[in-house]
Amino acid sequence: MGSEPATGHEPAPATGVGPGGGDGVGLTVPARYRVADARRETADVVTLRIEPDGEPVAPGTPGRFHMLWAPGVGEVPISLSDGPAPDGTQWHTIRAVGAVTRALCALGPGAPLGVRGPFGRGWDLDAVGGRDVVVVAGGIGLVPLRPAIRALARREGPGRVALLVGARSPDDLCFADDLEAWAGGGRCEVAVTVDRAPRGWTGDVGFVSNLIDRLPWVGEGTAALCCGPEPMMKVCARMLTDRGVPATAVQVSLERNMACGLAHCGRCQLGGRLLCRDGPVVTYAAVRADLEVPQR
Repeated sequence: MGSEPATGHEPAPATGVGPGGGDGVGLTVPARYRVADARRETADVVTLRIEPDGEPVAPGTPGRFHMLWAPGVGEVPISLSDGPAPDGTQWHTIRAVGAVTRALCALGPGAPLGVRGPFGRGWDLDAVGGRDVVVVAGGIGLVPLRPAIRALARREGPGRVALLVGARSPDDLCFADDLEAWAGGGRCEVAVTVDRAPRGWTGDVGFVSNLIDRLPWVGEGTAALCCGPEPMMKVCARMLTDRGVPATAVQVSLERNMACGLAHCGRCQLGGRLLCRDGPVVTYAAVRADLEVPQR
């Protein structure tokens, strides 16, 4: 989740509390952090490296999220884009699309902010095992997938990894250095497509789902991780299951308006699930019927 409103299987509750955790700090009360570094990824996307100013919150894992609080403005759910480090340092990549995310993206080194979490359930990499894996990222959806891709690129064994990335334009691609490194590392096949391209672009143009057809090995022994706009994920999940990928092996990260992170406010409800607790990462098999219900 790197946008506003934001966007599991690991056996972790939806709540997270930092060491000590007195008076709900890190759970209901934001822990104090400060910006150590701010790096611009694109015109409207910034990566913040933040460090605890006191007790850190509990460490998160790929696909889970934290509630980041911009003092005087509000808080939003944002996924880890790297880390966390043992000292509590975290990396969050944020797209400026609303009042809170614009305020967070404007923070410079030394600026204070608050952090609650981690919350929810992340990518179940244990369930992937030694399968071939297709990772599909649309736009800012690459953010919560980035730590999982790094883990998959390091794993040993024969399983193949294909990363399919879609963006609005070449200028909207995040983590260009990572994409180049993954493609050149020999462990991960990387394909990128854009919605619109400037003169001189020699890559693909079109929907990221179109890239799935280029993978002849996709089938029953494949697993998939998908994050991006919900219509994109539905199309990709259908295509993958039509190719024989079990719906239980397709993981999607669902984006809803998560206001509390504690499964209390109900604003992130999807069918019988509260995604701040039961997601954001779920299997396609678990939510396929709910995703077919039109949103109002």
